[in-house]
Amino acid sequence: MEIEELRTFVEVADAGGVSPAAQRLGVAKSIVSRRLLRLEAELGVQLLARSTRGTALTEAGAIFRDYAARVCTEVDAAKEMISPAGELRGRLRIAAPLSFGPTHFAPIIAEMAQRHPELHIQTCYTDRFVDLIAEGYDCAIRVGYLPDSTLIARRVGPIYGKFVASPGYVKAHGSPETPEELVTHQALMQGTEAWQLTDGDKILTVRPQGRFKADNGTALLAAAVAGLGIAYLPDGLTDDHIASGTLVPVMLRHQPPPAGAYVVRPPGQHPSRKIKALTELLIESCERDPRTAQIV
Repeated sequence: MEIEELRTFVEVADAGGVSPAAQRLGVAKSIVSRRLLRLEAELGVQLLARSTRGTALTEAGAIFRDYAARVCTEVDAAKEMISPAGELRGRLRIAAPLSFGPTHFAPIIAEMAQRHPELHIQTCYTDRFVDLIAEGYDCAIRVGYLPDSTLIARRVGPIYGKFVASPGYVKAHGSPETPEELVTHQALMQGTEAWQLTDGDKILTVRPQGRFKADNGTALLAAAVAGLGIAYLPDGLTDDHIASGTLVPVMLRHQPPPAGAYVVRPPGQHPSRKIKALTELLIESCERDPRTAQIV
């Protein structure tokens, strides 16, 4: 029984089909199918029920999946333990934010690939909230204020941001100065999130309202420049616009508290050396250039 057959079966079980599993593994669908057939033949039992609608686990497959996943995890951990110091192998799947991810995180991830030539890295850049376990990611880089979850998070750096609006919006609607005034303005948001503000040593929470929403910081930036409302955005996105005068800071007496950039991973006993290496490199980069952490 080959470890790649076990790994392939776990990917198919978790992804819900041969095609998405092949995409995760970076191999052809025919290779995935052959591995599954060899595994079932060796076990003498059907692990997957195949139909035109997709693939589903049989009762035996559901039982075997957990054992196979543990074996794969133990083998990966054993390989890491006996590998020479600093040498990383295998695959690392990362979910990273689309807003500034390609410009700020991509060079750091590329540097990691350069340091570890035996490591295969796959990065998905999206502002969608990725389900790490269901979608088969090893970790994610997330920013802002993290919601409560079972995921394990390690802070790698601060994020500083401002409330901003266009001069045209301020001229037409005024510049809010208090939290009570802020909630009467058009807010540019990703969804139904709350905004945090400082009031001396206290942190206040407000729930703004607005008609324009987008799941991407760059899109919210464009809306702010167009005069559609007030946005809370990181300095890395707004610095140039403030310098050129296309945006102005508002709520200067009640600035948002610093948020954070985090590496998050599914719960488990210990993070893999690959995730540790990525985390340490991000921390090193943030310390070397604090602007790295100013992302959405």
